[in-house]
Amino acid sequence: MDSDLLAAGAGAVVAGLGGWLVPALIARIPEVEPEPVADEADASSDAPSATPADDPPEPFGDIAALPGLAWRSAAVAAVAGAVLGRSLGWHWPWLLWVPFVPAYVALALVDWRTRLLPTFVIARLYVATVVLVLVGWAVTRDTGAVVHAALGWLVYGGLFVVLWFIYPRGLGYGDVRLSGLLGLALGWLGWGPLLVGMYAGLILGGVLGLVLSLLRVIDRRNNPFGPYMFLGALVGVVWGHAMWTGLYGG
Repeated sequence: MDSDLLAAGAGAVVAGLGGWLVPALIARIPEVEPEPVADEADASSDAPSATPADDPPEPFGDIAALPGLAWRSAAVAAVAGAVLGRSLGWHWPWLLWVPFVPAYVALALVDWRTRLLPTFVIARLYVATVVLVLVGWAVTRDTGAVVHAALGWLVYGGLFVVLWFIYPRGLGYGDVRLSGLLGLALGWLGWGPLLVGMYAGLILGGVLGLVLSLLRVIDRRNNPFGPYMFLGALVGVVWGHAMWTGLYGG
């Protein structure tokens, strides 16, 4: 059997089995504490007027308890794992992507329902990804890939820092954290996957966000960006090299 097909099958199995644990992962995320509303006793002449607190997000425990979440997450993760495995083959980036698919599925779901990308999950993914990048260098001695990973973190993360600084109401800082994480993993693969994955996420977020808002599926002012970033990264992994080569010939 073709080795890439074996990598795809293994990706489907590993990611799919991990997908069953998505409810357990979401249930472990610490709940968001409501922001206190300043009372009149704390008010001062130069302090801004107190405003009612925003509605609290849907509790993570309620999301984890959604009917059928385990098998649905497993199915989505298995498909994504198979696609990634087929594209990456039996190479080190397989380990940078496939085992983490369930966590990305959990983050996408949480962001879709709460407009939050919990640091609890992203921080652990960051640590694991950085460790695998360093271990990958020790195993493969591919210094260029490590440099590209670092540049991916800088380019993708730096772009989102700028976007967040310019318009913080339109982009959460969770998206900024996620951009650096995806930049690391995409950067290892090269400039094509990195830039295609980054811009695909931006384009999907704009186009699909507009369509969904027109269909009244989402509120345009509360468009969750994380799911589009994950889809864009998938596009970058699968078609990034081909698109980069087609545009620039190498």
